[in-house]
Amino acid sequence: MDAATAAHLLLDQEARALQTRVARIKPFVLNEPMLPAANLLPPAQIAIEQLLARGRYELKSGIVAFLRWLHGPSGRAASPALAQRRFIGLRLRFNAVLTQLDLFSDVITQRSESDNGVWMSGLDVVASDALALPGYLTPPPVICYLDRGIGAAIRRARTRLPGGGENPVAIIRVPRERMIGSGIASSLVHEVGHQASALLDLVPSLAAVLKGEPHASGDPEVWALFERWLSEILADFWSVARVGLASTLGLIGVVSLPRAFVFRLNLDDPHPMPWLRVKISCAIGAALYPHPQWARTARLWQAFYPLDRLDPVRRDLIGRVEATLPEFIGLVVNHRPAALRGRSLREVLDLDARQPARLLARFETWRRQPALLYRAPPALAFAVLGQAKADGHLSPEDEGELLARLLTHWAMRSTLEAKAICAARAAPPARASLH
Repeated sequence: MDAATAAHLLLDQEARALQTRVARIKPFVLNEPMLPAANLLPPAQIAIEQLLARGRYELKSGIVAFLRWLHGPSGRAASPALAQRRFIGLRLRFNAVLTQLDLFSDVITQRSESDNGVWMSGLDVVASDALALPGYLTPPPVICYLDRGIGAAIRRARTRLPGGGENPVAIIRVPRERMIGSGIASSLVHEVGHQASALLDLVPSLAAVLKGEPHASGDPEVWALFERWLSEILADFWSVARVGLASTLGLIGVVSLPRAFVFRLNLDDPHPMPWLRVKISCAIGAALYPHPQWARTARLWQAFYPLDRLDPVRRDLIGRVEATLPEFIGLVVNHRPAALRGRSLREVLDLDARQPARLLARFETWRRQPALLYRAPPALAFAVLGQAKADGHLSPEDEGELLARLLTHWAMRSTLEAKAICAARAAPPARASLH
């Protein structure tokens, strides 16, 4: 057997074997056991299945086309090297499909875990509520999963996936060590803030403002740092706007590290120095919800990590950043991106309901009428419970128990509501009366 014939035979076998393996890739709805309440909501499930179905279809079509070419006149006349190159392209595409499958499989498989699966479904609801801005953006589906580590992360919707294609959903990785307390909302809603910033085009629009306006402080180095940190600051802004003091206290929990890390300044890092990041979060809170608690929290943070042993260069930079913060935060909260059609961030966010005094008043009402807690918007519930714990009205033990019940309730409610909508759409039209 000559080399060309041997190559032809081998590639035929390899392509048919690849075809067999592709056929064994099942949709998640046929492959993942879980409680109904832990399921993804229909929009997320449908978007993921459609993406993967397109990938499987394109790959199957490519294999059929390759085999047709291989057995046709062009394939029989082609060199072994050319036939091999064409087959390798198919195999690389197969691995890209598997990469996307594994990406979503890691998220969905976790839904079969006892308790955690249902709680993840509840966090999906919290994230969707925190992202909602009716009239100004069309939010994508959001799905959450747990992972090790102290920080959260997001793979934003409408970004490129490994192997190509657009991500149809926002995927938020939640730190397992934060389950369950109000700190989970800080991590979760910070990542939601990244998605909101992208949808509203906040980073480029605010960066243009930072570059285009003269600044009273006249400190170009500090303003350059703010521009570099803009993405992370806006995500923290969204988190404070949605869950109040719970956001800043949760952030403290994340960045409470050995002193060397807290004061580490990396000019290539989009995150502010951890020490400054907490101070910026406090400044955002004071601008949105004026109250002495923000100054108290800032002093507490400085007591944990005093500046007296810090080198003069970093102390000087910290002082200049703090001096410029009021002007910078003012620009952020009053920013009017094109997506908001003339309104500022301060004006479109529901700030009145999250003023500290109103959060505590709502908590006392919920104590007397617990049913109201379960009817409240999920992000607001986290803000209320986080404020109540910070002010000593709710113990950490009771908070954890309440949040576990709430996440279960939100998961169950969203599942039943989705099923009711599907049932209503599937119901046959009513028959006209014969009488």
